[in-house]
Formats: sequence, structure tokens, C-alpha cells
Amino acid sequence: MPGNERILTINGAASCVAVQGGVDDPAVLLIGSSMLSWSDGLCYRLVADGRRVIRYDIRDTGRSESYPPGEPAYSLADLADDAVGVLDATATERAHVVGMSTGGWIAQLLALNHPERVATLTLIASRPNPPGPVDDDLPGHHPALMARIMNTSAPDWSDERAAVDHLVGQARALAGEGAFDEASARAQAEAEVARTTDIQCATTNIAFADPGPRWRERLGDITAPTLVLHGEDDPFFPIGNGEALAAGIPNARLVRLDRVGHRLPAHAVPIVAEELIAPTAG
Repeated sequence: MPGNERILTINGAASCVAVQGGVDDPAVLLIGSSMLSWSDGLCYRLVADGRRVIRYDIRDTGRSESYPPGEPAYSLADLADDAVGVLDATATERAHVVGMSTGGWIAQLLALNHPERVATLTLIASRPNPPGPVDDDLPGHHPALMARIMNTSAPDWSDERAAVDHLVGQARALAGEGAFDEASARAQAEAEVARTTDIQCATTNIAFADPGPRWRERLGDITAPTLVLHGEDDPFFPIGNGEALAAGIPNARLVRLDRVGHRLPAHAVPIVAEELIAPTAG
């Protein structure tokens, strides 16, 4: 993790933000769930290639504002406004915005509602549907993944080892048929548990947040040059969702990631870095 984390008040909530790289370098805003959605290796590569990397913990994750279980006092629109607040707080007029999974929803709303702040848009492991029931033409969660989720009891979240084991099992399931490194997943789970105010809320509260109105029908209004990166083996948002995003956004380019599930394994990081570096050159 970067050593320059700061707790800032953004839209009335505490947000933990970290910035790496030169102040005059092109800015890349990474939106995942927590900062740990993005490997240090990816961030260091972007910085080494002259990018200013901004990442932060969205509400309920990491060191940002935490809410009671099942009672998030925010909507998806609020999370998109928080992203604007992060840009403001870091004196960033425009950024190359990269959103993964939940962050992909936030990034889409940011590009639609604040196009002047988005230089380019990259969507990783995302879908055009908001949280909730999926459109009939889109593939839903893989049945094997849903069976595992439904048949796995919640851990005693106060027991750090049990929480870590649960997160490792979750990471294994989200890898689908793609590459999975248990040692790496365990190290990340331990880091998440160690730096998160309430790990239960970090993993569950987003499901209770108000998704707001649909936006799939507005995707054609996105003006930022868009790249869609999607794992061929993603069981949570199967690749048909990435295909639909690329088809719905004007001139979007789709890159399929081999042996990749819903998270980025080590072998995908150099590929993702290369894809991000070219469009962020200016």
C-alpha cells in the first residue's frame, strides 16, 4: 500500500485517498471497492510510466466511512459524486477513469453525469445493468457460483482468521475457471481485514445501496474514448456483459482477458497496464 494515504471529508463522509506520481503527470483514477482492488504492481507500473495514480476506498470499505450492517446511508449516485469529490480534493480537473466491478458502475455514472471530468474510460469486470435483476439479454451469475454463495454460511466476522478464510473462499469462487493463486488471495484477504473498519459491511452493504434509475439506455451518450476489459472466465459478470457494454458505448473497444475471472490475477496485470498506458499518454 502507498504510504501517503489521507482521510478526507468528501460529501460529508470520510474517504481514504492515496496519490502516487508527479503532480503534473496525466491522472489515472482507479475505482474499485477498496484500494486493494488494485495491486501495488499495477500502480507502480503506471507511475513508472509517468502517470499520477489516484485510488481510494469507497464508502464502507477500507478506512473510509462505515455504516451499520444492511443500512448504507448512500446510493450508487452518491458514490459517483464521491468520485467527483476525490478529483476535486486532489486538484484533478480531468482523469483517465478506470472502474472495476462495483467501480465499473461508478465509472459509468461518472462518465454519463460528469463527462467533462473523464478523459478516457476503462471498464473492467463490469456490466451495463445496475445492481439487482439482470436484463434478459445478459448472462447472469454462473449457477455454480450462486450455489456456492447460497450454501456458504457467513463467518463470525469478529474472528479475523474466519473472516480471512471466508474472503479466500470468495476469491476462489470469483476466479471461476480462471487462474487462482491461493497464497496471493490470502495475503490480500489479510490486508483487507487488517485495514477495514468493518469487514462485514465492506463485503455486503453495497447490495443494500439504492441503485437509482437505470442507465443502460444512456450508454450511447458516453463521449469518452472507452476500453472494456473483461475476463473470459468471469463467473460473476460473465463476458456477455462486457460484450454488451462495448456494444452500447460508441466506438468502445473490447479486450478479452484469458484465464481471468472476476478479479485480476498476476498474469493479467502487465496486460492491463499496457492497455491503460497508451490512452493515458495525454
